[in-house]
Amino acid sequence: MFDSFPVGTSERLDRPTYHADLGRVYNSGIGFLNKLERGQHFKERGFPSWEAFADGDWERALSLADERREDYAEELRRASLLGVTHRRLRVVEFPITPYVQWELFVLRVRVDLGDDIKVIDAHDISNIERTRPVPEVVILGDVAMYEVVYDEDGNAAGANRYTDRSLIRETNAGFDALYERGEGFHDFFDREIVTLAPPRVSGAPTGSRGSR
Repeated sequence: MFDSFPVGTSERLDRPTYHADLGRVYNSGIGFLNKLERGQHFKERGFPSWEAFADGDWERALSLADERREDYAEELRRASLLGVTHRRLRVVEFPITPYVQWELFVLRVRVDLGDDIKVIDAHDISNIERTRPVPEVVILGDVAMYEVVYDEDGNAAGANRYTDRSLIRETNAGFDALYERGEGFHDFFDREIVTLAPPRVSGAPTGSRGSR
């Protein structure tokens, strides 16, 4: 489970190799994708909505996020054609960081299009984070699992790739259990996010992500 993850043998992939490998496996008939997100601070240089957010232009950040609607719709159409279902679980700490506040507005666009996303309070998983936070992990069926890794400055630097099917099945079971405990996206968003004032951004912490 996540309290002892990872175990077993993995292969370290740099960022371009990770993205290429994920794309190859994704198109191979995996059936489903599970994604667990844990980090509370990231930079997403090159993503216009994040750039506007980092510049302090909150209204433009939200407008640009909404402009990605057709791109996200196309992703979901492609997933449907491939027979791949998506589930994402977003861990959120309180007080909510400016990055997570912004990201949840981006994820709301995805949810509105039918993406299956839940939210869980970090406090609710403290029993499995006794020694370390749960990892940022992407699981493709029972074929491949990627633990996203970061360099010393906190920038995304690729992933550890696991192919041991028993480990992947065990981790999927752990994901299923956490996902079951997660809260519906709109319930959380309407209660905790809508009422927040626009975030004040002052020197956004390090950590480069991939695309949203």
